[in-house]
Amino acid sequence: MEKEVVLMKGNEAIAHAAIRCGCDGYFGYPITPQSEILETLAAEKPWETTGMVVLQAESELASINMIYGAGAAGKRAMTSSSSPGIALMQEGITYMAGAEIPGLIVNVQRGGPGLGTIQPSQSDYFQATRGGGNGDYNVIVLAPSSVQEMADFVETAFELAFKYRNPAMILSDGVIGQMMEKVILPPYKPRRTEAEIKAQCPWATIGRSQTRQPNILTSLDLDPVSMENRNLHLQAKYAEIKEKEVRYETQQCDDADYLIVAFGSAARIAQKAIELCREEGIKVGLLRPITLWPFPEKAIMEHGCRTRGILSFEINAGQMIEDIQIAINGKIPVAHFGHMGGVVPSPDEVVTALKEKLIKQ
Repeated sequence: MEKEVVLMKGNEAIAHAAIRCGCDGYFGYPITPQSEILETLAAEKPWETTGMVVLQAESELASINMIYGAGAAGKRAMTSSSSPGIALMQEGITYMAGAEIPGLIVNVQRGGPGLGTIQPSQSDYFQATRGGGNGDYNVIVLAPSSVQEMADFVETAFELAFKYRNPAMILSDGVIGQMMEKVILPPYKPRRTEAEIKAQCPWATIGRSQTRQPNILTSLDLDPVSMENRNLHLQAKYAEIKEKEVRYETQQCDDADYLIVAFGSAARIAQKAIELCREEGIKVGLLRPITLWPFPEKAIMEHGCRTRGILSFEINAGQMIEDIQIAINGKIPVAHFGHMGGVVPSPDEVVTALKEKLIKQ
């Protein structure tokens, strides 16, 4: 069957993909630059076709706790927001991680700190990969660089969230969320029946009956020994995720003398910068982390150590560079370039930064 190609924004692609991949419920609150996700879902009225619930909650705090409740019942539930809204959700996200409840959080980043600007940024890297909530926990983080990946990563994020019983995040930004590109939407996938949920999610708490006591899913444990054992279990799970679920993409790395590491919209800018460099005879390659957590440390070590230096290009003050430096362990120079507060760099600026920070050393 011929695939349908449509033109739409990244935010719209996420909404359509959610409907098509069997999402049970969306709970969110409007904030620029991600409001089209909620607006598209409201316009599509999936409750009339698939039975998917779409609700504008009273706040971001309410949204994440609705995801907590729906995920605890084994439902595919999601929310979306932008940077300061995601900050409000951090308590709920760490509760979900502690209770091992799956769910999808979409963050279409904007400039900060604080309320900041509505212009795009990548300054939530730490918030996503380090976790803004309390405790030792990790969120699976996928970073799309195209409208197609905005659609594709919805199903991927749900699959990973339920496979590992862990929150998953699509970390996008205002560029990818607002830009329009051709996209092939996924085929319709029916929502799971209650019987399928019971079979696939035996851990879910789906109510009490005369013959069944409900599962209790909580992150609270007042016994410190028991709590440490829970943490040891989580750390073992995170180690498995790091071993099995790293995703990345490379371009023109085989003969590269220098390597640019960039994710999301920055990776798209880096592609043009690499083209400009090679026109000048400077051999530069690109490594694009697709999973920001787990981070592709081994790949960066392998490709980076064959070069003379790495430029960490990110639209922030320098956050991902810390993970690159850990991976490289001082073996080659690592420099950072980026703008802050919502200013998007140009490819020419990336080329200039590469020359000044690495080539002229």
